Amino acid sequence: MQRHLISAADLTRDDAVLILDTAEEMARVADRPIKKLPTLRGRTVVNLFFEDSTRTRISFEAAEKRLSADVINFTAKGSSVSKGESLKDTAQTLEAMGVDAVVIRHGASGAPYRLATSGWIDAHVINAGDGTHQHPTQALLDAFTMRRRLVGRDAGIGQDLSGRRITIVGDVLHSRVARSNVDLLHTLGAEVTLVAPPTLLPVGIGTWPCEVSYDLDSTLTKSDAVMMLRVQRERMNAAFFPTEREYSRRYGLDGERMARMPEHAIVMHPGPMVRGMEITAEVADSDRCTVIEQVTNGVSIRMAVLYLLLGGNEPAVSGARPPVSPHPSSERSAHTPSAAEEK
Repeated sequence: MQRHLISAADLTRDDAVLILDTAEEMARVADRPIKKLPTLRGRTVVNLFFEDSTRTRISFEAAEKRLSADVINFTAKGSSVSKGESLKDTAQTLEAMGVDAVVIRHGASGAPYRLATSGWIDAHVINAGDGTHQHPTQALLDAFTMRRRLVGRDAGIGQDLSGRRITIVGDVLHSRVARSNVDLLHTLGAEVTLVAPPTLLPVGIGTWPCEVSYDLDSTLTKSDAVMMLRVQRERMNAAFFPTEREYSRRYGLDGERMARMPEHAIVMHPGPMVRGMEITAEVADSDRCTVIEQVTNGVSIRMAVLYLLLGGNEPAVSGARPPVSPHPSSERSAHTPSAAEEK
């Protein structure tokens, strides 16, 4: 893997599969009485959040603590950022404190890349969402959830999503989740179709590695997974569709539409869900909906990313198994620090 995780497009197929496989190992830690590994003991990770977040921030914090890292939570509200401090000055302050990694969420697209390449800070940078650009760990946890459901927890080790058909529905224009998923799912061999009104598709969509449709009903019968996106009104400064009722009628997923999906197909949502808008309560609460699984899997994926970036492991090679003990509950994992930890 590279030094930073800024975009899902930066991951090769081997990198992505390595992260997914490592996450399977990390998931086993959740079954232990003490959900801890010593891997990042002595390392300091800062969660640098300039935008509000619930699932992503708490998920990263849980992952960091399960790996025994020292965690610092930073929010723009109540900090010097509210007084006008720049990203550069904030980064240099963190550098002076000797942090090892920065998990950053920012409203400006490109902010994590700027932080990683500016030379302001000598730490690993993980993008936790930047503007309407990228959210790579969300795409990874979505792919992890799909692989478990569509391939199988044990059968999926070392496998990608080749041949799987994924439909992403809704506000693609403002969605960093959609962009990241298209990039990663294409890398993993899946066939992706975006479904949205023309007004909610970005300029240049024709260059993306996916198909585009305006008809949800025609795609449902051939989808292995349907991912519903929230309409992001906070990023809208104009009317992108006539009414909420009209949007829901054409692009919302209800029980009747879900019944047309193949029996094995799953329903996904990155959250937060707006029930009654893009998804009905009947669908959101059904056994086919993986929203809660995605939250659980997010901790395992973020543990895997932190482990691979900070644990001192070799880059992924084709066909390689993850450099993790087959059982994180083994004696070495539980008691013996790695070489990287002893440095």
